[in-house]
Amino acid sequence: MKDATIEKEKENSVLKKNTLAANLSSRPPKTASIDLDVLVKKAEKLGIPYLQEIPKISEEVLNIISEDISRQHKIIAFEQNGKVAKVGIVDPGNTDALNVLRFISEKKKLEFDLYLISEQMYEDMAEQYLGGAEKAIEEAMEMFKGGDIELEDTSATEENVNEKENVQSAPVTKLLSVIIRHAVDGKASDIHIEPINKEYRVRFRVDGILHSSLSVPKGVGRAIVSRIKILSNLKIDEKRKPQDGRFKVVEDGHSIDFRVSTLPVIDGEKIVLRLLDSQQKMIAIDEMGLVGKGSEILLRNINEPYGIILMTGPTGSGKSTTLYACLDILNKEERNIITLEDPVEYSIGGINQSQINSDIGYTFASGLRSILRQDPNVIMVGEIRDSETAELTIHAALTGHLVLSTLHTNSSIGAIPRLIDMGIESFLLASSLRVVAAQRLVRRICTECRHEAEAPQQIKNYMEEMIQNLPKEEMEKYGVDISKGIRLFEGKGCEACGNTGYKGRIAIFEALEIDKEVKELISEHNGSEAQIQEYANKQNMISMKQDGILKVILGLTTLEEVERVTEGSQTVGGEIEDDRG
Repeated sequence: MKDATIEKEKENSVLKKNTLAANLSSRPPKTASIDLDVLVKKAEKLGIPYLQEIPKISEEVLNIISEDISRQHKIIAFEQNGKVAKVGIVDPGNTDALNVLRFISEKKKLEFDLYLISEQMYEDMAEQYLGGAEKAIEEAMEMFKGGDIELEDTSATEENVNEKENVQSAPVTKLLSVIIRHAVDGKASDIHIEPINKEYRVRFRVDGILHSSLSVPKGVGRAIVSRIKILSNLKIDEKRKPQDGRFKVVEDGHSIDFRVSTLPVIDGEKIVLRLLDSQQKMIAIDEMGLVGKGSEILLRNINEPYGIILMTGPTGSGKSTTLYACLDILNKEERNIITLEDPVEYSIGGINQSQINSDIGYTFASGLRSILRQDPNVIMVGEIRDSETAELTIHAALTGHLVLSTLHTNSSIGAIPRLIDMGIESFLLASSLRVVAAQRLVRRICTECRHEAEAPQQIKNYMEEMIQNLPKEEMEKYGVDISKGIRLFEGKGCEACGNTGYKGRIAIFEALEIDKEVKELISEHNGSEAQIQEYANKQNMISMKQDGILKVILGLTTLEEVERVTEGSQTVGGEIEDDRG
């Protein structure tokens, strides 16, 4: 780029051999996980060179283009020779990006050679902007040593104002930005920041498991906590009781909400951030792992005009995601679908989504009363938390509405006595329920490093015993044939899965259909869990554990994962760590 234009000759220049390699560090360059053929063809079509490997970029070269500008336009400087800098660009047709480069070129008196890079290559290269959390910690600590930050536990208003100003300083802000970006890039669902003795520990929950990320000195940790409280409009001087709030950040062109929860603990304050990306891709029923009889029961009943579809399970078991997938199926022009959520986790076009706000008295119960005056066909209530919401949900189902909701119980059958305990009359419950399902999420075996594992015959015998009573036709729906023997798989651990052997999650599922016999058991025997379980067994209901074992045989997950989420700490042949978090 020269004289406010990108010179065509520079754009069309050919990548010279060994020029890039000469500037690489001694560490082997990271190879981009992309389809190189696609990149080559695109580069040839556009008439510009392409980048083959990801280099280690010096801080000086990175700073030619600021991180904010880089991420906004997907452009990054990666090498400089005199007054010529090489710049990677994802979309050479982006006129805004080209105009920005013209401006930077004139301001810094540099010429730019453009190189085509893929989206993944850009993300891998942009990680170097962060310089790692260690660098941000060092900067924050230097500021502490310089006496620029004073963070004492005080309650005086004037001192708290000063604290508010201090925690907005650059090192603290950058460190929090590093933590958030690492969490987003690592597809974490939660960030835990907690005091442990003389330091604060930062952990990410990825695929349901907590992983330690870094530790910072206690003073730095308090600064981060205060910074988060400011962003969330919480009281930074209130350290004696829990607080809840939220804030929003813009990441890669769309916003991500963070739900914030603080908790006073012995050593200070623990804070947990739940990441909520409302624009993330909707997951289809089959992609979640819902197959076989349970899936058939669910799909058949969501097309009924009225009744209750209930999903049960602990927090983080994917209940809401399953209901969203059901809503996506039901989302037709002729249906008026309204949801009550806390918070709205996915944004679905064509559906009226309402977020409750208990601070102003807008609860699930009050919102449900209002929804019933909105002429709905389908209603989703995020969670049945109290008897009032339960009664209104039953009323909505009995007056001709299809209602989808969630409940915190350990099993599908356990939901029935739970609702009766909440004050619902058994005959009303029997008349309104259609399906009660339960699910858990288990980690998938990484497809990049999956291999057959050796397993004791005791384990295989146990698995055969667990599914031996299942009808052959049901196992065929899964694609399972145990007559050929059982093969088990595991992940070795690789770069793609962070050396865990797992990448992503899949649901294990059970569904109880409320047929005539179950209705009678509910109304005449007050929802006896033992009697309903006995009937379900006779009807060959596939339990959540059996569903999980079938998926183990298919090579989708491991027996340890199934045992972890269904039994806690017990497994065949020994014990495993209970890390439900």
